[in-house]
Amino acid sequence: MDDVSTQLRKGSLELAVLALLSAAPRYGADVVEDLSGRPGLEATSGTIYPLLTRLKNAKLVETTWHESPVGPPRKYYSLSRAGSRQLAAQRSAWERLSTTLNSLLTEVEQ
Repeated sequence: MDDVSTQLRKGSLELAVLALLSAAPRYGADVVEDLSGRPGLEATSGTIYPLLTRLKNAKLVETTWHESPVGPPRKYYSLSRAGSRQLAAQRSAWERLSTTLNSLLTEVEQ
C-alpha cells in the first residue's frame, strides 16, 4: 500500500471498526479478517488490537469473554451506547465530507 492510501486509510479504520461492531459482537481476529477482504481497509492485528484497546478505554466498545470451541476463551468486542453515538457522528461526518469531496473532484475534472 502506498503512502497516500495509508494516510487516507488511517482516518477511516476507526469508522470501519465501529461499523463492523455495530452489526454483531466480534472477536478481534474476525475484525482483522473481515477488513482484509475489503480493498483499502486491510489491517494487521498489530493495528487492530491497539485500536480496539483505545476504543475500549474511551468506553466506545465493551468486551465479553466467550468460550472457544478450540483453545482458550476469546474476547469479543461490541459497541457501547457511547460507541453507537460515536458511529452515528462519524458516519454523518464521513457522508458530508465524501459528498463534498466527490463534488469538488467532479467539478475540477471538467
